[in-house]
Amino acid sequence: MPVKIRLQRHGKKGKPFFWIVAADVRSKRDGKYLEKLGIYNPVTQPATIELDVDSSVKWLRNGAQPTDTARRILSYKGAMMKKHLLAGVDKGALTEEEAEKKFQAWLTEKEDKIMTSAEKTAKAKEAEKQKALEAEREVSAKREAEAKAAQEEEEAKVKAESEAKAAAEEEAEAPADEDSSEEETKKED
Repeated sequence: MPVKIRLQRHGKKGKPFFWIVAADVRSKRDGKYLEKLGIYNPVTQPATIELDVDSSVKWLRNGAQPTDTARRILSYKGAMMKKHLLAGVDKGALTEEEAEKKFQAWLTEKEDKIMTSAEKTAKAKEAEKQKALEAEREVSAKREAEAKAAQEEEEAKVKAESEAKAAAEEEAEAPADEDSSEEETKKED
């Protein structure tokens, strides 16, 4: 019976969630499977992958063929590396302890790469957020300056109008004073 390691789709429309399974080639995509090896959630940032490496290696060593996506996931999590090292142990090229050391070294190196990548992503997001915040501050400052200028202009206009009214009232009062002084001089004459 040929066995494939493949993804079995779960989740809802637009939000896929996959199980990584060892299944008979003839079974349906979402049908019966022989063993569940892990999960893969591509919706989360970064994608969530949980894998039972030992079970995956057991199936790979027994001849199970992974699909392309499953192969990438197995390689990412180190199942393919462990299978390669165990093949070296079978041939006598290295001991099991050496193979385990190499595998652990590979895992720590991989985790460091993932962490630095995650840190770079976080820093890039933070820088983008700061840039957007600065742009918003500039727009806000510009808006406040325009509002202040408009308010000062309005105040200047109101002040000019009040001065013009005051000047007009003074002019209106001045001729009236002159008329009254003329009348007084006429009365005196």
